[in-house]
Amino acid sequence: MNLDTLNETQKEAVLTTDGPILILAGPGSGKTRVITYKIAYLLEENKANPWEILAITFTNKAAKEMKVRLESLIKDDVRSMQISTFHSFGLKVIKENYEFFNLNSTFTILDEQDSISVIKKILKEMNLDDKIYNPRTIKNKISNAKNELLNPKAYSVFARTEVDKNIAKVYEKYDDKLRKNSSVDFDDLLLMPIEIFKKDKKVLEHYQNRYKYVFIDEYQDTNEAQYTLSKMISEKYHNICVVGDESQSIYSWRGANFKNILNFEKDYNDAKVILLEQNYRSTKRIIEAANSVIKNNKEKKDKHLWTDNDTGSKIKYLRCYDEKDEIYNIISEIKQYKEEGIPYKEMVVLYRTNAQSQSIERGFIENTIPYKVVGSYAYFNRKEIKDLVAYLRLINNKDDDVSLLRAINAPKRGIGNKTIEKLEEKANNEDTSIFNVIDSGKELVFKNLILDINEKMKDKSFVDLVELVLDESGLRNEYELEKTLESEAKLENLEEFKSIAKNFEDYNPGATLEEFLIEISLISDVKETKDNDEVVTLMTTHAVKGLEFDIVFVTGLEEGIFPHSNSMYEESELEEERRLFYVAITRAKKVLYLTNARSRVRFGKIESNPPSRFIDEINSDDIEKMFEENKSTKEIKINKKDNFNDEELEIKAGDKVEHNSYGKGIVVTVDRGVATIAFANPIGIKKILTTYKGLKKIGGFYE
Repeated sequence: MNLDTLNETQKEAVLTTDGPILILAGPGSGKTRVITYKIAYLLEENKANPWEILAITFTNKAAKEMKVRLESLIKDDVRSMQISTFHSFGLKVIKENYEFFNLNSTFTILDEQDSISVIKKILKEMNLDDKIYNPRTIKNKISNAKNELLNPKAYSVFARTEVDKNIAKVYEKYDDKLRKNSSVDFDDLLLMPIEIFKKDKKVLEHYQNRYKYVFIDEYQDTNEAQYTLSKMISEKYHNICVVGDESQSIYSWRGANFKNILNFEKDYNDAKVILLEQNYRSTKRIIEAANSVIKNNKEKKDKHLWTDNDTGSKIKYLRCYDEKDEIYNIISEIKQYKEEGIPYKEMVVLYRTNAQSQSIERGFIENTIPYKVVGSYAYFNRKEIKDLVAYLRLINNKDDDVSLLRAINAPKRGIGNKTIEKLEEKANNEDTSIFNVIDSGKELVFKNLILDINEKMKDKSFVDLVELVLDESGLRNEYELEKTLESEAKLENLEEFKSIAKNFEDYNPGATLEEFLIEISLISDVKETKDNDEVVTLMTTHAVKGLEFDIVFVTGLEEGIFPHSNSMYEESELEEERRLFYVAITRAKKVLYLTNARSRVRFGKIESNPPSRFIDEINSDDIEKMFEENKSTKEIKINKKDNFNDEELEIKAGDKVEHNSYGKGIVVTVDRGVATIAFANPIGIKKILTTYKGLKKIGGFYE
């Protein structure tokens, strides 16, 4: 094995074999290379046998890549090594000790939907209303409890309200039911090994003796259960090597605790710390931009990325007219790079939330740019959007059986398959639509709901119609009750549909609902080119971690979008948003674009958001502002009705103002051309540019 291919700190990391080791590896610094070389070196020096090594990472893909790299290094089979995810390792422990848990050797692992089905049955047995006790929400609470090492008894201690106490009982019954059925869920794969290690010292010693060297990749992403498991397994030999980067910790919302990596030296006071700071991926400009941003975080380790790569071009900052202009400019740049010979697959467009993808997808479709959405469904293929469109189609055409069959149980109304089969049979016999033959039961309630919306929609805008459907159908209420991160994202997607409706109405005054639905059909019918590698990638900033591209576009860099509005009042959450931006920056190899808009239609309303604070954190020498020089932006502004004045509106704190969408409000503060204004509920506090034409000062007192 030739160590001369490693730089000096990488070589130091490989040659340091015994005791606790913390390898702080910046993005693009070759951490996977270091881990595989370390394992190969231990084998070559006969410090360990293959079966004495435990290497844990977070995804099956990463584990597979590690195995492939290791095999090429040692020229031997690695199947006797435990290189896997935490959950795969936990499954191995449970399989080898299934009798301790009163399981059969052929026990079942339940997926999330199976678990939710079990919880639904328990709620029915306990006569608990699933509208108050949402099964998916309860599943998430149980999952969080297990990852915090709380069994049902420990969880019940924290129950204060009647609802919480009942959820604790559901948790207890859920665990009992799983054991009686010789089943485990995904979270048990972490919790149960810890349980046996705590209760049976001999079993713990068996695994401690087996694994002489323990490696944990992406240590900043470990939760309480994973952290505990790592410590217990490595306790005998103390040969634990953790690799990670606290500046890339972006998963606190799913239980990751980046303080595990910050506290490693407290846990192991004899730890050796090695910094991998040389980046092999990006240009000097990009690396300096990343450094200048992340230095603003307080909770971090002291490290500084550097590279021997070319200086590269400045970071390109585009402040656009609106979201359409933003997409247009991105597409113009993509086409230019394509003409210069850079393949589409080397370009990525990043956004903070999934809901933002709809306007980007639409722009790509209209300009025939091939693309794929990674880490999520394309906007119009998402279940919640298909459900909403089904309602609109049925309202437009009562004879549309396909849309009726989708909408009738979205959300669930207790209309069973047998009832639907009878309706279909009756409609066939009478040679008419299902809607026409409905005359009783819960299905009649649904029919009347559609007729009622149809009556109320007269003289309403498309935005108001969407709002009406979301309220009356129960679609919005269904996801609000779930109170999960997944349901929040679905709510955002539904709210963003109002932006599509508003944009269509603005550009097609007097259009009918039928014309709107035809437009939607044309957009949603375009297939993602998933099987073709030669496509531009669209994805969230969370999903891009671990990847790299020649050209990276980070979009929607506005206060309230990125950083997200949920993070604005908590320093710890704002620091996570900054780490997320740091991850986005460091995906770029050659060119980085930062884009935002002076105004945009969001959730069906026009917003004017200040530029993201993160842009100002980049050294001015490393950033190029393109809005004056960009011709395409100027051309678009000439052809559009400009929403902004050249001069700022003269207002101060305490002034009364009126906004063309939000109504009357009082100015709270004015800072650098941005007014913070308090509007009546449900609008609340908004930040508006003082150049916005739709804002005017008014006199007199009003309530």
